[in-house]
Amino acid sequence: MEMKKVYIYLENGTFLEANSFGADATVVGEIVFNTSLSGYQEIMSDPSYAGQFVTFTMPEIGNVGVNEQDMESSSAHAKGMIVRKYQQRYSSFRAEGSLSDFLVKHNVMGICDIDTRYLTKMIRSEGAMMMVASTEISDKEELKEVLKNAPRIEDVNYIEQVSTKKAYKHTQSTYNDLSGFEYDEAPKAEAQIAVIDFGVKRNILNEIVSAGIGVEVIPNDFKAEDLITQYKEKAIDGVFLSNGPGDPLVLKEEQAQIKKLIKAKVPMFGICLGHQLLSISHGYDTFKLKFGHHGGNHPVKNEKTGLVEITAQNHNYNVPDNITEIATVTHTNLFDETIEGLSYNNSPIFSVQHHPESSPGPKESRYIFSEFLNLIKR
Repeated sequence: MEMKKVYIYLENGTFLEANSFGADATVVGEIVFNTSLSGYQEIMSDPSYAGQFVTFTMPEIGNVGVNEQDMESSSAHAKGMIVRKYQQRYSSFRAEGSLSDFLVKHNVMGICDIDTRYLTKMIRSEGAMMMVASTEISDKEELKEVLKNAPRIEDVNYIEQVSTKKAYKHTQSTYNDLSGFEYDEAPKAEAQIAVIDFGVKRNILNEIVSAGIGVEVIPNDFKAEDLITQYKEKAIDGVFLSNGPGDPLVLKEEQAQIKKLIKAKVPMFGICLGHQLLSISHGYDTFKLKFGHHGGNHPVKNEKTGLVEITAQNHNYNVPDNITEIATVTHTNLFDETIEGLSYNNSPIFSVQHHPESSPGPKESRYIFSEFLNLIKR
């Protein structure tokens, strides 16, 4: 394939030239790096990456193509992907097309033939930062002006873009998926929950169903009063707060509704953004990490068992240490000792920062979904 030149300007003044294998555009976003060795399609279709350029530390990308079964949502949400070497010629019995065609279809930039080791070390040293990439503008000063006038990622409510617009039932499970393999049927639902969609991944929903929980997904503009009424009438047994993109401090209305659920003692479980929103709604504001945690190889200590779980991660924000005034730490990140899981004292609420649905990533934390079923059955 014939590639266009793409020009990149970062807010620290770095100006770079590379090649483009995705959509032709001029795009502003936040640059982060991801250390996963596989799962580039799942990463690009994860709504949590909305507003970001993902730099992959894995040097060869594109070699297994793409397919519909590996989509984590209905579209690709990242602003773009940055890779060392793009492979247009893919080889996999599951492939249905090339990564390049996938990016063009979803209007996402693809940047290759660039030193991703250099970019990763820069982000690691200086932190995640805003950048602009363009196949249309080659002048450094013009790109600098575009970046200067664009909103920062913390100024945008990406939840409004990625959340479902109407409620729906989810019945797919990890036991009867579309990959062509035969599994036993998913267990019969022993409880029913409402999933608040802040950018939920399909495999999170699959894992919840597989744990024996019935699922209805509802939009982010939910009303707590409706859920509290359903809980009192036994129409639902609990609420799940999903993952999602952006700065959780922006989500003022969502916080207000979650506070009402907390006061009503509705059982809740949160992952990633949901974990952060529970902290904020209890009065403990999140803070931004220097370069975030993004990858499928992060060690987390389970404080209950003492075992170390290798986890998938995707977040730029974290809950503060002083939240231990009202909650017990259940999981700790062994890279930087940040909090990875909480159980709230005297409340039927718990949450984790990492992604136990393992898509992509290891499967060592999937038991957490069964813990949610045990909680709401109690």
